[in-house]
Amino acid sequence: MKKKSTIKSLQTIADCTFGENVKLVGPHNLYGCHIGNDSFVGPFVEIQQDARVGINTTISSHTFICTGVDIGNECFIGHGVTFVNDKFDNNGNKEKTIIGNNVKIGSNATILPVNVGDNVIIGAGAVVTKNIKSGTTVAGNPAKVLRE
Repeated sequence: MKKKSTIKSLQTIADCTFGENVKLVGPHNLYGCHIGNDSFVGPFVEIQQDARVGINTTISSHTFICTGVDIGNECFIGHGVTFVNDKFDNNGNKEKTIIGNNVKIGSNATILPVNVGDNVIIGAGAVVTKNIKSGTTVAGNPAKVLRE
């Protein structure tokens, strides 16, 4: 006896704004976010409400971008990168993550709520727990400066 399939949709796009020439390769979950002109979002990506992706930025597969993340222009986010938003300030408000322009983040990096300057390279597998100045390369767990 055959069972009836109960497969639900693997993709959600709700209340998002998109610039021109945005390329989406699904499935993915995008809700309440903004994705800028000429950007690319790979499969199995989740971008949550109030997250922003800048112009000409690539988000590779299996990446999670949570609420409160702002990614600049001309960035590359590798496969399986996780942004975390479970850090709170002294008033109980969630802290935000700001990623500057021309930032490259290697696969499987974890980014806590921090400020990352422009022209930064974050090595694969890094765990970023502190702000990173512009023009810096970091790697490791926790991420440490390799060169400035």
